[in-house]
Amino acid sequence: MKQITIIDYGSGNVLSVQKSFLKVAEANNIKSKVLVSKNLDDIKNSTHVVLPGQGAFVTCMNGVNNTDGLVEELYEFAIIKKKPFLGICVGMQMLATDSVENGLHKGLGWIEGHIKPIPSEKLKLPHMGWNTVNPTHKNKLINSKEDFYFVHSYYFECLRKEHILAETSYGINFTSIVAKENIYGVQFHPEKSSSQGLNLIKRFLK
Repeated sequence: MKQITIIDYGSGNVLSVQKSFLKVAEANNIKSKVLVSKNLDDIKNSTHVVLPGQGAFVTCMNGVNNTDGLVEELYEFAIIKKKPFLGICVGMQMLATDSVENGLHKGLGWIEGHIKPIPSEKLKLPHMGWNTVNPTHKNKLINSKEDFYFVHSYYFECLRKEHILAETSYGINFTSIVAKENIYGVQFHPEKSSSQGLNLIKRFLK
């Protein structure tokens, strides 16, 4: 029995993320409980944790930091116990060292890198809509080129090549999936990405 906890810290499309995970579990006969919660015991008892996020980086980080014991429990889950962890959109960006959005702000620092603005001289921002995600090497999360749905104006400048799982082009080539051992982050929204997104969720659960 899997227990998937989607972290509810006041920012992020938590209900549509929950709905997608429930749909995947039902369609693939994966016995699971999918919670939306910030309860520390729920996280402790989870097999998988998902950190969604939308809006400004600092708002999301403040939401996580201001929830008593949440950062420590997430660290215990992902870094110490090395259980499967997925960050979505700003949830991925929070894995980085820091962000320059609205000033310099510290992230969780789990994957070395900086959150920077997409250069916008000739581009519309936010980068919104479907775009191609290209795997950089063979991995368990995405094994071929696929399109996913994006909404963002900042990107993850990943400092170590081995942590880049996939890239996407929008004016520049940017990292669209990061990974470090059991920790994954996707810049796009799998819950808004039709069957491709559901398949990615299925691979994360397995």
